[in-house]
Amino acid sequence: MKGKRLFVNTLIVSLASVLFRLMGLGFQIFLASRMGPGGIGLFQLVMSVNVFMATLAISGIRFAATRVISEKIGRGQSGDLRPTVRCALGYAFTAGTLAFLIIFLISGFLGERVIGDARTVLSLRILGVSLPFVSGGAALSGYFTGVCRPGKGALGAFSEQVIKIIVSCILLSLAPHDDLELTCAAVVTGNTVGEILSFFVYLWLYRRDVGGEETGGGEGKRLFFHRLSSVAVPLALAAYARTALNTVQNLLIPKGLERSGATRDGALSDYGKIQGMVFPIITFPQIIFQSVSELVVPELTEEQVRGRGDVIESSSRILLKLCLVFSVGVMGALYASADLMGDVFYRGENVAAHIRELSFLMPIMYMDTVTDGMLRGLGQHMYSMKLNIVDSLLSSALVIILLPRFAVRGYIVILYASEIFNFTFSILRLSKLTRLPGLVPDILKTLFCALGAGSLTQLLLKRAEGGWAVLLAALTVYTAAYCVCVLLLEGKISLNKALVSGNSKCVSAKEE
Repeated sequence: MKGKRLFVNTLIVSLASVLFRLMGLGFQIFLASRMGPGGIGLFQLVMSVNVFMATLAISGIRFAATRVISEKIGRGQSGDLRPTVRCALGYAFTAGTLAFLIIFLISGFLGERVIGDARTVLSLRILGVSLPFVSGGAALSGYFTGVCRPGKGALGAFSEQVIKIIVSCILLSLAPHDDLELTCAAVVTGNTVGEILSFFVYLWLYRRDVGGEETGGGEGKRLFFHRLSSVAVPLALAAYARTALNTVQNLLIPKGLERSGATRDGALSDYGKIQGMVFPIITFPQIIFQSVSELVVPELTEEQVRGRGDVIESSSRILLKLCLVFSVGVMGALYASADLMGDVFYRGENVAAHIRELSFLMPIMYMDTVTDGMLRGLGQHMYSMKLNIVDSLLSSALVIILLPRFAVRGYIVILYASEIFNFTFSILRLSKLTRLPGLVPDILKTLFCALGAGSLTQLLLKRAEGGWAVLLAALTVYTAAYCVCVLLLEGKISLNKALVSGNSKCVSAKEE
């Protein structure tokens, strides 16, 4: 693997991701204050259906484009990739148009009978308009990832975020405050306009990237019918099953909370707090390793095609260790500053307890993200999809069994069970493909560092009042203490190894 290229690309994408994720988090906080937990819960239900419809629209084309283009580059066939991209766009727009027709025809049934709330019908119809452009943008994003120019892909995603926020804010200012149907439709319209315009940004960037005259058009047709379709179609079928199960699971959650004794609005409020308010905060740092999981796909694919197993193994070890150190650090930061975060981001909504409860999930979730990216890079995408389908089936069953009895606590247990199951089988699969080191010593070291840094942070800021300044101070103190602790432990271990090695050499010299 070209380590320098991966590092530079990761840095570019991570910085861009941090920027527009910050914008997204700020927008989510604004929506929570404007719509309330109930409105956020209604919006999350609409987006759950939209995720499934977007999966139908994309139909595996993003990963297929990345995989096929990476294979061609790995074989030294990176001449003219435009026939491949043109075939991918044709595939994408066909699937996207079909998805649009489906949601337009059944939006009434979905909103009234499946979701159980007629206020979602208008939003579902508006979202359907964006689906052909979602699939087209996914194909072009797959091209940029495959040719290792993620900066241009990040620019397209950034444009989507900016447009979405601007349009949504304008429309929200015109919608009545007490009308959840229109406020939800306003945000959805912003999403739709953002998806449409960002596709044209992707298209403009792609045309600037390729330039020149096209050559070798016949190869694209053969590639589409053989390699591209062989990757995209099976992946799409598996994605349909998994996303459908996830959508059903998300729709069952408010109903399960209702059966536990909550009212409809109360169930939407609880669901909205966790999915729409807590998760954007606790998963925010994940953007760095989400970037890595995307960028590592073409890198590992190229190395696999070239038969460089030793490079794949060393890269896998480094990525897993870095992710472990980072994710355990995030876990400690979330736990130590949960009260401050809850007060600063969502004053009066009592989300601090959920932040603390879910903080221990972060190492598992972040590690699973990186492991999944490496498996996809090594051609194990179908294994990952099958695992995700089984995971979704088990989670849906747990929703039906646990939520009516344990309410929100049952939902927390389900989240943990799902992530642990998925990560366990993913890391076992990766360990069969590459020789991975034991992670237990590293886990113990990082937990010790997180505990020490968290205790120091809470001790120093015990009597401080809330606010942005105090939260930033807490995170700064924690980060500095955690980094110093990790570096000291790593340095001590390296020193001990050097001393042991030196003593062994001395003993050997004396014996001689």
